Amino acid sequence: MANLTGKTALITGASRGIGKAVAASFAAAGANVMLSSRKLEALTSAADEIRASGAPGEVDVFVANAGEAEQAAACVAATMTRFGAVDILVNNAATNPYMGPLINLDAPRAEKTVKVNLMGPILWTQLAWSVYMQEHGGVVINISSIGGFYIELGISYYNATKAALNHITRHLAAELAPKVRVNGIAPGAIKTDMARALWEGKEEQLAARIPLGRMGEPSDIADIAVFLASDEASFITGQTIVVDGGILVANRG
Repeated sequence: MANLTGKTALITGASRGIGKAVAASFAAAGANVMLSSRKLEALTSAADEIRASGAPGEVDVFVANAGEAEQAAACVAATMTRFGAVDILVNNAATNPYMGPLINLDAPRAEKTVKVNLMGPILWTQLAWSVYMQEHGGVVINISSIGGFYIELGISYYNATKAALNHITRHLAAELAPKVRVNGIAPGAIKTDMARALWEGKEEQLAARIPLGRMGEPSDIADIAVFLASDEASFITGQTIVVDGGILVANRG
């Protein structure tokens, strides 16, 4: 495993699923980790679980809605107060309040999706840049989706925001180089609570469509995140790494 000792990571949407797995892997690699999400009870439970694992990195929590500017600023400030740095930012928080045809999308749910999925990563990156990374450098990792690369009926607008996030990742990588590396990860079918409606009760059918023969686990994404955050990835920026078991290959996406 890559060594993140001495680094501090701030992770949004970190109370469960991919965010929690990334936080655990970062702490195991030696990083101090600030977990953030909207619900204190879930955050505390995730942090306690990471501490109980014996990971060498220190863990703390801060409640914040990823789409709210004041809460985001308070979380970044708390991270600086607690650990004195924001070396790594993982923009993992996302929302999907609308399932259905794009032609029927309503403005309130569209605006909520953009606020969290697009403005959220921009906002948190701005904050991390202004308080720490502009002077000291750092790494930003945006959690996207393979839905940003192909058409998937029923989850259209969520995927549109992820396609835009891929483009934002490239732009930020160009703007913030050489101080900050900005990359993305595009998960495929991962067994998370957020995606439960897509996989629960049909794991075998989904696995049969995946060339590697199984659904992904949050740890599959966490492993890539640790690599991208580490010095081993020091010559990688502006990329969105697809981690999907080969779904895009099978769909010729």
